[in-house]
Amino acid sequence: MNRPEIITFGCRLNAYESEAIRLRAAAAGVENTIVFNTCAVTAEAVRQSRQAIRKARRANPNANIIVTGCAAQTEPGTFAAMPEVDRILGNEEKLKQESYTPPGTGTSERVRVNDIFSVRETAAQFVDAFDGRARAFVQVQNGCDHRCTFCIIPFGRGNARSVPMGSVVEEARRLVENGFGEIVLTGVDLTSYGADLPGRPTLGQL
Repeated sequence: MNRPEIITFGCRLNAYESEAIRLRAAAAGVENTIVFNTCAVTAEAVRQSRQAIRKARRANPNANIIVTGCAAQTEPGTFAAMPEVDRILGNEEKLKQESYTPPGTGTSERVRVNDIFSVRETAAQFVDAFDGRARAFVQVQNGCDHRCTFCIIPFGRGNARSVPMGSVVEEARRLVENGFGEIVLTGVDLTSYGADLPGRPTLGQL
């Protein structure tokens, strides 16, 4: 296993971010690595992630296993207690190249999960391709300001924040140039798009 393997659970936003993770991990030079981009929307989703991690460890006893995504953000202790896991990254940390430094280099901190509510902006990740997909996803928004009693997502994603319009258009243009004929805009609460941007542009204007 040379290229980092990314195993994705959950939503389209996770699928988009998994491609960004693939780029960051490859740029960091990691090898023999499996990254689980998890979902926390239900207890069953978390259980499936843990089951898949154990299965991957049995099949790849020498691999470097990294767990990230919403379940890692909301339940870092759950995954830290698993001997199969080498590193846990929060939803903000997973998009940083330095988070994927190979074992034995850089920081040795096993759990890197910070306060997601301290994140105030969302930048475009400029993903150029989607492995095995005919459609491309473009993130326009992240997080949610609602606090529904049944929903854990804000605690995994933080408060609502929008990607600037110019960055969205630029990323979409690059994907079209790379041959994608269909682009899906994705986020957590798309209806909140633009409320935090100068001029408060709407999703319709985008």
